[in-house]
Amino acid sequence: MFRVAVIDDYQGQAAALDCWGKLPDDTEAVFFPDHVPDPDTLVERLSGFDAVVAMRERTAFAAELLDRLPALRLLITTGMNNAAIDVEAARARGVTVCGTSLLPHPAAELTWALILELAKGTGAEEASLRAGTWQRGVGVDLAGATLGVVGLGKLGTRVARVGAAFGMRVLAWSSNLTAEQGAAVGVEVVAKEELFRRADFVTVHVRHSERTRSLVGAAELALMRPTAYLVNTSRAPIVDRDALLAALHEGRIAGAGLDVYPVEPIPADDPILAAPNTVLTPHIGYATRGNYELAYAEAVEDVAAFLAGVPVREL
Repeated sequence: MFRVAVIDDYQGQAAALDCWGKLPDDTEAVFFPDHVPDPDTLVERLSGFDAVVAMRERTAFAAELLDRLPALRLLITTGMNNAAIDVEAARARGVTVCGTSLLPHPAAELTWALILELAKGTGAEEASLRAGTWQRGVGVDLAGATLGVVGLGKLGTRVARVGAAFGMRVLAWSSNLTAEQGAAVGVEVVAKEELFRRADFVTVHVRHSERTRSLVGAAELALMRPTAYLVNTSRAPIVDRDALLAALHEGRIAGAGLDVYPVEPIPADDPILAAPNTVLTPHIGYATRGNYELAYAEAVEDVAAFLAGVPVREL
């Protein structure tokens, strides 16, 4: 029996899908809805499995953990990039690492949910209305405002086009972005410093790497106006946490919308939970029904291909 552990299935969404019925004969999938941060407990849980299906970066697979899982032969991540998996270490230990597709639009849509909540405060207004107060605050206009997009890849481009549809001026910056690339999607390409000075909303859409760690730091936040907002649906380390907390508590920016955190699930004592003027969501940018259906169906394909001796979507 080839045993597959499907981990961090927080809401039981993976277990409820029909795709697991397409696993090859003599293959068993076991689903774990809880997150296990303790390495010893995790090793104990996974030690009897030949394969693991990981949902994004919810659980890290470093060399030290892989050393303690000698039976592991196949490691699958949803998506084709996972900074929490040491792919080279896995290969060195004879573990095949494969990925899956993910839809391009859910994170962009969640970005706009955060921007709209920051601008219009619909959640706070709804709660206030139910508590008996009529019209709690005053919204911010998007038409005529300036959107600054850090990273104009697939997600950044989608976000930029929605901004234009709202009647916003759209600026963009990334390290290798050209004016011609920006013009192709109706975006003005500017220097990073200019983007942070001019934008009413700054939204981050670059991949996490050592090069982008703390890409948005104290210097960038200092350039933002007190009326400007920061949104991060990419990865937490791209924004310097201490600098952001200071800017929020000191009122140097108007607020922040965040979907990503240094530790997930977020601890109850995380200081961002007490920071003012924030809209926080629990890393749901990719958590849509369509994404789960696509990713886990391809994870089943990855298992079948591996057992057939022809792995697909190898990282």
